[in-house]
Parts: sequence; C-alpha cells; structure tokens
Amino acid sequence: MKISVSFTLWLLLGSISPSESTDYQKSFPQDIYAVLREMTASLVQLKANMLQTQEQAAQLKTEMDKLKTEVDKQKTEVDKQKTEVDKLKQQQIVQQVAFSASLVPKDQRATTGPFPSLTTLIYKHVVTNIGNVYNSNTGVFTAPVKGAYNFEWWVGAFGDNSHGSGAWLVKNSDLLFMNFEQQADGFMSSSKGMTLLLDVGDVVFIRLQTNTVVFDDGGHHTTFSGFLLFPM
Repeated sequence: MKISVSFTLWLLLGSISPSESTDYQKSFPQDIYAVLREMTASLVQLKANMLQTQEQAAQLKTEMDKLKTEVDKQKTEVDKQKTEVDKLKQQQIVQQVAFSASLVPKDQRATTGPFPSLTTLIYKHVVTNIGNVYNSNTGVFTAPVKGAYNFEWWVGAFGDNSHGSGAWLVKNSDLLFMNFEQQADGFMSSSKGMTLLLDVGDVVFIRLQTNTVVFDDGGHHTTFSGFLLFPM
C-alpha cells in the first residue's frame, strides 16, 4: 500500500514543472496528507477489526471445545448408565432360577437299578428349567449365582422285600441327605428336601443308593426339583 501511494505521488510530481510543482504543493498538500491519514486510520481500524475477529473466533472455538467436552461427558455417563441397566437386567435374569424334572418321559416306564455302586440319576423329562440351570444330559444342576437354594427329590418303586429305594443329594462330591424306603410289597416312595448355600459354579445332583431301585412312568414318581430362594 505504501509503495503504491509513493509511486503515484512520484508520477504526479514528475509530470509537472517546478513552478507547477510549487503551485501544486501550495494547492493540494493538505488534501494528500488528509487522504494518507484516512488510509492509515482505515488500515489501523482494519487491523483492529481483524484482531477482534480473531479473538472472537478463538473464544468461539474455546466455547465449542467446552461444549464438545460436555457432550462427551454426558455421552460417557449415558453409556455408563446403559451398562448398569444391562447389568441389572442380566442379574435379574440370572436370579430367576427354578427347575423340575422326572426320571423318564411320560410315554415310558422303567425301573432303574440295582447297581453295585452309587450311580448318578439323569432326569430326562424336564418340566421346568428357568435359567437353563439343569442339564438333562448329565443330571447335574449348576448354580449360576451365589445364594440359598432349596432342593427336593422323590424316589418310588415296587416293593418286593429284596431291594429298597433310596437316593442321595450330592453337592460337588459331598453326600449330604438321603431318602430311603423298603417294604415287602406294594408301591413304596419317600422324599426329602434341604436348603443349601451355593457358590457360583457349585453342582448338585442325585445319586441312587447302592443296591436299590427306582421306578418312573407317566405318573412321575421319581423326581428332582430345585430353585433359588434368594441371592447372597
């Protein structure tokens, strides 16, 4: 800008004679200086405006960064709450535990035993299995959550005075309670129940007592049931 103004002035001054230059300088110096002052003031104002615009832009960027940080924080909080809700839903599902099964399907009838050693009974006719906690292939219940559980088991058989009917409730590898019945004739049955404190992964199942028998048919005389009383 300064070079352009100087060059213009040089052209103007160079195109007139010395006498004319003197007259020109007498006639117009105040106008030229006024223009220069106005241009300088305009440049100063323009620079001030640019600095102000830059400051406003920087302030706006700072505000946007703050807003983005707040949005990210809220999103993180929403994700955390969603995770907690999903966890509570999962816990609720896990805590819904109950099963009930009998030894054979309703269209079959069979006597199981006697065996020379303790034998795990596998209850094939599963009526209820909330939480999918009982395995009908192995006869084993697996605790999905730590808590107090209640179990009941029944055995039934035809008495002939040669074999009784009895079974153990087993926790992991511990024989806990047994029910047993023996009579000379007629149909005999017995039952038992107990409450257990189980940790996650503990297993519970029924083993037929040595040299005893159990019978089952569509009446479902030999059964195994359990449910979660409350988690701990």
